[in-house]
Amino acid sequence: MTTAGPVDLDADDWTIELPTVADTERLGAALAERLEAGDLVVLSGPLGAGKTALARGIGAGLQVDAPVTSPTFVIARVHRGQRVPLVHVDAYRLGGVEDLDALDLDTDLADAVVVVEWGEGLVERLADQHLLVRLERRDDESRIANGRWRERTA
Repeated sequence: MTTAGPVDLDADDWTIELPTVADTERLGAALAERLEAGDLVVLSGPLGAGKTALARGIGAGLQVDAPVTSPTFVIARVHRGQRVPLVHVDAYRLGGVEDLDALDLDTDLADAVVVVEWGEGLVERLADQHLLVRLERRDDESRIANGRWRERTA
C-alpha cells in the first residue's frame, strides 16, 4: 500500500491511496487483523471501485478456507476458516429492510465478521457501530479508500 505517510488503521478516520488491486487486498488483510466477531464492515463505492477486492483481502486476513468472490447473485456467502467466519453480502439487489431482515444478518453478527457491499444507508442499524469504507476509483485505475468507524444512526 502506498501512502503519502503512515496510515493508522486504528484511528477513527483514515484515508489511503491504493495504486493496485493487490494494494486493495493488502488493505483488507490489514483491516482483518483488527476485526473480530460482531464487527460490521460496510463497503461503499461505484462499480469497479474495489469493494470485492477489499472483501477478498479481509477474507485472506481472516484465513477463510475458500476464495472470496462477489456474492451478487446469491446475496450472501458464509466463509469459514482459521479465525472468525466471514459473512460476505451484496446488498445491491435487496429491495429494502424486509429483504435485509430475511437474511438474519443480526444473528450472524454475533459469531462472524459481516462485510456488506452496497449496504450504505441500509445495514448500519444491525450493529451499535460499523466501519464504513468508501472506495473511489480514479482515472488511472488507482483507488482511494476512506475508512471511518461510525455509531448506529437509527
